[in-house]
Amino acid sequence: MSWLNGVLAAFGLSASAGLNAYIPLLVVALTARYTPWLTLNPPWDVLADGRVIAVLVLLAGVEFFADKIPAVNHLNDFVQSAIRPVAGAIVFAASSNAIGQVHPVLALVAGLLVAGGVHAAKSAVIRPAVTVATGGAGNPVVSFLEDVVALVTSLLALLIPALFAAAAILLVAAWLSRPRRPGRPSTV
Repeated sequence: MSWLNGVLAAFGLSASAGLNAYIPLLVVALTARYTPWLTLNPPWDVLADGRVIAVLVLLAGVEFFADKIPAVNHLNDFVQSAIRPVAGAIVFAASSNAIGQVHPVLALVAGLLVAGGVHAAKSAVIRPAVTVATGGAGNPVVSFLEDVVALVTSLLALLIPALFAAAAILLVAAWLSRPRRPGRPSTV
């Protein structure tokens, strides 16, 4: 089950990388560094290094503000066309915890395709439509919403497996501690 949770988390994180390259990388790095929920295998464990986290914070800030400035946002999307799929490949391979069961190249390709597909839809379809419909005025709002979706998706991708495990433990504990009716055999 943990293998499946790892793969599902990897897909969620790589999809969010298609919206914002650095948010899922930062979520993975901070989660691996400060919580027991995620352990990164080498070589991906370098993401949890304090210097790497500092660089990710800086890059996330640059992307956040560049994507809110008219005209610069289109240049940013062009530059990010190479970065976001790579970020998706990295977070997929780093977070899947399936690197032993899934070939690393397959994990990298899956992350690349997921993040690249989300980025292509965003930059080739959604953003041009917003630009045309609003004369560019809606792009900062849409960009902010994309950042929020990337953050929420990244957090949920990591937390849902943990929440699922906690809920399963609570359900089993509740079932085992339920009152038994006299005269009925126990099923345990």
